[in-house]
Amino acid sequence: MATTHLRHKLHLHGAQLNRLALLGLLVLLVPTAALAQRKASSKANRGKNGSLKSITVNNLPAYDDRWFHPGMYVSFSASRFIIEQSATYIANRTVTANSIISPSLGVGFIGDARLGGPESPFILRFAPGVNFLTRKVEFTPHGYSSPDSVVTQEVTSTVIQFPLLLKYQSDRRRNSRMYMIAGLNPILTASNRRSDPLHNQLRALDSDLTLEYGVGLELFYPLFKLAPELRFSHGLKNLLVYHNDLFSRSLQSMSTNAVTLYINIQN
Repeated sequence: MATTHLRHKLHLHGAQLNRLALLGLLVLLVPTAALAQRKASSKANRGKNGSLKSITVNNLPAYDDRWFHPGMYVSFSASRFIIEQSATYIANRTVTANSIISPSLGVGFIGDARLGGPESPFILRFAPGVNFLTRKVEFTPHGYSSPDSVVTQEVTSTVIQFPLLLKYQSDRRRNSRMYMIAGLNPILTASNRRSDPLHNQLRALDSDLTLEYGVGLELFYPLFKLAPELRFSHGLKNLLVYHNDLFSRSLQSMSTNAVTLYINIQN
């Protein structure tokens, strides 16, 4: 890198951190998934003298008898562009580009359809939604001298997502169970918000296709099911729109990368 700024160093390892985070989650969730194989309809907890303290009862006991479950979600993401420098940058070393992680918010609907009978662990999920994205790239001139010389390019957009996902769920253990999920997510840009077009010259394509995978935990309550889910997303397309300007000339490709926490609610 052309700068020793600590934040720029961390951006070099974003992909590695994502993989480590997923590995850590899987290590933590495997024991829970193994326990989920044990079924129990109810459990009575008794004190030392044999007196009844409490009874754990299955919420929504007939939930899996239905083949279709609607719902909605709210998502909170940390997203950025994965960038590659161009031959022009390598030859001239005019600027250095560094992607900045930015937060985003999304909302949408869920439609889960079971594949097979009531005991089937496979669920097909279609979850269209809207996401409000802001992604930034910092361009630092060669011979970095002060923070004032850093130019930040911002790509802000509202996108519509149409993810089609396959979900594999464990057996239910009373009021909880684990699941894994993966699939493809076509994305269309509904609008681009460029508050300062003269300053923000970096552009991205209006469509994308991402590979998504993650893990989640389903919690059954008397009236609904709540499922926090952590999902990783990797763009499969080069989104860079080339213009004859310093910023796009310094880049060869630009794809999306995100880590998203979904809060799913279904009945």
